[in-house]
Amino acid sequence: MVFICRKEHFSAAHRLYNAAWSPEKNCEVYGVCANPNWHGHNFELVVKVGGEIDPNAGWVMDMKVLGRLIKESIIERVDHKNLNEEVDFLKGKFPSCEVLVMEFWKILAPQIEAHSQGRARLHSLTLWETEKNFVEYFG
Repeated sequence: MVFICRKEHFSAAHRLYNAAWSPEKNCEVYGVCANPNWHGHNFELVVKVGGEIDPNAGWVMDMKVLGRLIKESIIERVDHKNLNEEVDFLKGKFPSCEVLVMEFWKILAPQIEAHSQGRARLHSLTLWETEKNFVEYFG
């Protein structure tokens, strides 16, 4: 199996806040991330796809197609958005990085399989929120 990776970037705002808790409890748990005026990040998303090399094309999947899928399905929907309020697939969900990668997976995994005629599968997503903090998801 060969793995290919594509990196994309987006900027977005969010607020970590549990409405069932008091403002004090939210501040205690989430600190400045509970700011009622939001806070933002310059996110980096790495999409890792694994599969067998197509003997005719010489690749696992066309990187241009992979890039287009990521941009149209994810980046254009989250870039310069408020994740709590403006992103349809996050409505009613907690906008943490952990939840984000799981929702991204639900969107990308079937598209990657379909566009590669089943030869390639989404292997992992890595979402960097800061230079020090990131999450990985393997479906």
